[in-house]
Amino acid sequence: MHTPRADRRTLPRTADNGLKIVVVGGFGVGKTTLVRSVSEIRPLNTEETMTRAGEGVDDLDKASTKTSTTVAFDFGRISIDPRTVLYLFGAPGQERFWFLWDRLFSGTLGAVVLVDTRRLADSWYAIDRLEHHGTPFVVARNDFGDASRHTDAQVREALDLPEHVPMITCDARDRESSKNVLITLVQHLYALSTAARGSTEK
Repeated sequence: MHTPRADRRTLPRTADNGLKIVVVGGFGVGKTTLVRSVSEIRPLNTEETMTRAGEGVDDLDKASTKTSTTVAFDFGRISIDPRTVLYLFGAPGQERFWFLWDRLFSGTLGAVVLVDTRRLADSWYAIDRLEHHGTPFVVARNDFGDASRHTDAQVREALDLPEHVPMITCDARDRESSKNVLITLVQHLYALSTAARGSTEK
C-alpha cells in the first residue's frame, strides 16, 4: 500500500556528506516507484507517456499496464542525520537507455538491483555492469503478488548470485519496505568495509 507523504519537510540546503546510491533493473520492475515511495523530498523524475513510437522497441508483454517510462533518471533524497544524506538515482530500464548507466555508476557507493521474478533475465545486464564496475549491490525482489512462485534459492541460481550478496523481498510501493531495502544495502556496505579494514590490519 502506498504510504501518504505528509511527513515531507524542509531540509537543510547543504550536507557535509552526500552518499550516492543507484537503483537499477529491467523495464517496469518498479524503480521509479521505489524512489518515489522512500524519498523525503518530492522526487525528480523524467517519466514520459509511452507512445506508439515505442511499439516493437520496449517489451510490454509483462508490463502491459505501464503507461509511462523513465527516459533519463529518477532522483530522490533521504537524510541520515543533519549533515549526511543519501542521494538516490533510479536508472532507466529499457535497453536503449543503458548507455546512461555507466555515467550513473560513477561515484556510486552501492546499488539496489530491483527484480521482477517473472522476468529475471531482464536483471542480468544490471548485475553484469555492477560487477564490471566493482560496485557492491543487493538484490530486491519486488512483490507483484506472486513472490512465492520462486524460492530465494531458485532466484539466486537463475541470477548466478553469489551467497555473500544479500537478497530480500520488498513492495516498492510501501515506504517502510523500500527503506528496509536501503538499510540492507547500507548494512552490506558496512560489512564489506569492516572486512576490508580487518584484512589490511593483519
